[in-house]
Amino acid sequence: MSFTTFEFFLFALTALVVYYIIPKKVRWVWLLILSYIYYFSYHVTTVWMMILTTAVTYTGGVLLGRLNGLKPDKDADREAKKAFKKNITHRKKKVVLLVILLSFGVLAVCKYTNFMIGNINGILAMTKATGRLSVLKLTLPLGISFYTFQSVSYVVDVYRGKHEPQKNFFKYALFVSFFPQIMQGPIGRFDKLAPQFFAPHKFDLTRIEYGLQRIFWGFFKKLILADRTAGYVNNVFVNNYQAFNGFYVIVAVLMYCVELYADFSGGMDIVIGTAEMFGITMDENFKRPFFSKSIGEFWRRWHVTLGEWMKDYIFYPFSLSKAFNKIGKFTKKHFKNKHVAQTIPICISNLLIFFIVGVWHGAAWKYIMYGMYNGVIIAFSNLCKPLYKKGLEKCHINADGRVWTVVQILRTFILVNIGWYFDMALSFRAAIEMMINTVYQISFKPFTDGSIFTLGMARSDFLIVAIGCVIWFVVSYMQEKGIRIRDTVSKQILPVRWALYLALVFSIIIFGYIGQTQGFI
Repeated sequence: MSFTTFEFFLFALTALVVYYIIPKKVRWVWLLILSYIYYFSYHVTTVWMMILTTAVTYTGGVLLGRLNGLKPDKDADREAKKAFKKNITHRKKKVVLLVILLSFGVLAVCKYTNFMIGNINGILAMTKATGRLSVLKLTLPLGISFYTFQSVSYVVDVYRGKHEPQKNFFKYALFVSFFPQIMQGPIGRFDKLAPQFFAPHKFDLTRIEYGLQRIFWGFFKKLILADRTAGYVNNVFVNNYQAFNGFYVIVAVLMYCVELYADFSGGMDIVIGTAEMFGITMDENFKRPFFSKSIGEFWRRWHVTLGEWMKDYIFYPFSLSKAFNKIGKFTKKHFKNKHVAQTIPICISNLLIFFIVGVWHGAAWKYIMYGMYNGVIIAFSNLCKPLYKKGLEKCHINADGRVWTVVQILRTFILVNIGWYFDMALSFRAAIEMMINTVYQISFKPFTDGSIFTLGMARSDFLIVAIGCVIWFVVSYMQEKGIRIRDTVSKQILPVRWALYLALVFSIIIFGYIGQTQGFI
């Protein structure tokens, strides 16, 4: 039941009508039922894995809550209280470790077992050893990465005392399975998201209007831009990548950039808009990433909830660990340059984070290289900050000036698009081959002889994508300047407001790939 199908529209409409008819106290039960119906529509056989993760993390939260509530005897001396606290902390760490092993163990088995088997077989082939391991027939559950990350963050937050554990299993199950976000996020936090499920939301026509605006904006991106560019991207990157070079590949990378961003952010718009109609506000997952002036800033704007999860649950714990402290002492002792000594430990943390980001994206070396590509650039940029500053001063360039800002944005855009080779290519080897092929025979001949219009996108398709991207850019630029688009539209007189709504809807009907839409990337 993809977001862009008529079945989902009927599902959401029915869900919404019933939600505002039934008593407020049981609306969360209706949301839970909806979430499992939605999940069943994709995978009936794998739902037990989500239930298992829910049960494990719920139990972990309850146990941690009990341990948090234990207090030493009032008459105990200082040493006894210290020993008591140490014992409780040790037991809590055991609970968290067990929960993490079980939760990520399910994810690892489902997602990475065959990747490991493939690599072992590759090593056996290189050593000319006999025998090979058989690939397992495993079904990857819908949204397993998202609900695993979300539920583990809940357990860690209970461990840290950030909030009390949820004692009602079914209320917690709703937090894990909420249907709009189950497929592709955003990754929610319990203290922000869970209370909204049980709040007495009143029917608010403005919320419905805002939610529909967001949904149709997502349809605009997905159906007009993402699905239109997918044909060309697949023909060049997937079907016969060795046959294309130069301009064909450059256009394919740019079209993939449009496809991926429109697909992912369009999906987020539909998720956030759907949740908003139920009175639930979800975290934004994209903050106009292509206005970024560096790769580091790009990742703070792209898939925001994943980046914040990595920062809060991996970067900070690693940075505050004893091992990291030893690394810091080592660099201060062996590097005379103060900036380098302080930056190297941070660079190591960033490389670890982006290795995990690569692994999270998929079970293939190309994804690991995609993560490391970004991590190395960020690490290198951090190390070279003083050099950049001196270079700008010597060249008399205003670091905050408009010209240098545009240069930085364009530089970042180019670096991001180079990274897409790893993300989209069939394999790491294919990505390297396509990079090499890109520099050969760069000319505008494919446009002049019309050959570029035979690969899944006609001239009219390129024109529609160009116009769509201009509209998208204007909207994004206004948002970047602090203009709240929906509030601005809602303040217009009724004829103007409805003219904009109808223009958006009819553009989707006329130019969208309705009935031909592909699944979300």
